[in-house]
Amino acid sequence: MKVRCCIVGGGPAGMMLGYLLGRAGIDVVVLEKHADFFRGDTVHPSTLEVMDELGLIDGFLKLPHQRLQKMDGLFGGTPVRIADLSRLHTKYPFIAFMPQWDFLNFLREAGRRFASLEVMMSTEAIDLIRRGETIVGVRAKTPEGIIDIEADLTIACDGRHSTVRERAGLSVEEIGAPMDVLWFRAGRTPEETESVFARVEPGKMMITFDRGDYWQCAYVIAKGQYDAVKARGLSALLDDVVRMAPILRSGIAEVKSFDDVKLLTVAINRLTRWTQPGLLCIGDAAHAMSPIGGVGVNLAVQDAVATANLLAHKLQHGCPSEHELDAIRRRRAFPVKMTQRMQMVVQNNIISGALQGGDRPLKVPLVVRLITALPWLQGIPARLLALGVRPEHVHSRAAPQS
Repeated sequence: MKVRCCIVGGGPAGMMLGYLLGRAGIDVVVLEKHADFFRGDTVHPSTLEVMDELGLIDGFLKLPHQRLQKMDGLFGGTPVRIADLSRLHTKYPFIAFMPQWDFLNFLREAGRRFASLEVMMSTEAIDLIRRGETIVGVRAKTPEGIIDIEADLTIACDGRHSTVRERAGLSVEEIGAPMDVLWFRAGRTPEETESVFARVEPGKMMITFDRGDYWQCAYVIAKGQYDAVKARGLSALLDDVVRMAPILRSGIAEVKSFDDVKLLTVAINRLTRWTQPGLLCIGDAAHAMSPIGGVGVNLAVQDAVATANLLAHKLQHGCPSEHELDAIRRRRAFPVKMTQRMQMVVQNNIISGALQGGDRPLKVPLVVRLITALPWLQGIPARLLALGVRPEHVHSRAAPQS
């Protein structure tokens, strides 16, 4: 099999880039190792604007989703407001929560009209094909056996545990995170409503998302403490959860064992070099983000838009040079570093202190007190969350459709 571009990974970066390159008439294949899509949930206004620019927004917003504008919390029992997206002057001033498989399936279905785009499910890249110093494709495992896919350009979008990145030998700069996250669902009845998004208590922190018929919960623990949490037992964990969020009391019975609790090992890192001849890494394969703000999905989409903007035309004529590929890093490194820096500020000044516990009551940080007291300030964190640093817009051209 020979294509102009092989994208490894069918997450937000891979599916968006596949759609954009297919739209531009580039012969492209997207490899997704799973039989279906499963990722996170948040779609921010920056991504909604991209969907609008592609003419996909009406159909997209018909998918089942919930909308979040005001981000309220309890900090040591004190109500706070972290951000208010309704203050933004943007076309879509809300965060949409939807199962990401719906988002990715929507892009796959929308891309079927492009003859140059193929999505191969249950296809896992296991190695790179080289010709001298140049990467010229991937070896992949399919249900029918091993296949080789030759490509002028291979793009790694296969996440923070990227096989392509590892096979290429690209070095990762670890920045660190003081926490891990336990993900689980609790049942929700129609009459159960609550606007509290985040809860912080001495030694504990939890986020809850209203997902319509269930609560999606993120229970934050200190880095490396999962075994200690398991040793205490499931009932002790769930007792802590219900004490922090009494609204979960009726639905917490759905968590029957630790099999219903998924561990997310939090990492913040980035590549110093995103390219080799014939290879480009973007999204989590180039920079893993903390779950703070739920911005990882949207940064991945922004990477994909920037990649199509800068490379789609060049790919018409073959593989861009490594200097041309590195234009993606030069374009996206500043937003990535600034976002990671802001995440580190939150981690070091709020989360680390809260997770240390102790007998002293938590004091709301000054900056959070100011944002809560002065509503006009709530638009600043809202803008950083919603649109990020230097959002991208679609400039790659659509090829004429026959």
